[in-house]
Amino acid sequence: MILRREFITLLGGAAAAASWSFAARAQQPQVPVVGLLRNTPSASFEHIVAALRRGLAEAGFVEGRNVVIEQRWAEGRDDRLPALLADLVDRKRR
Repeated sequence: MILRREFITLLGGAAAAASWSFAARAQQPQVPVVGLLRNTPSASFEHIVAALRRGLAEAGFVEGRNVVIEQRWAEGRDDRLPALLADLVDRKRR
């Protein structure tokens, strides 16, 4: 039979372990995400993406190492912009 004191100790230890695990995950640095949203076709604006990467590199950010670049292109269809924007915003929650 588990004594009350042993049960409380066991319960307290489990809670401490759970909070330590959560704290360890919370302290891991998150990689910043840069969203690029355009209503143009992606093929004709590769120079914009290249310039963005160069600018980020000058600031010490390298895609795939310490920054993520998420691109969304509406391919000339403005009606797609709200859904693409929502997808970029929702990406943070995934």
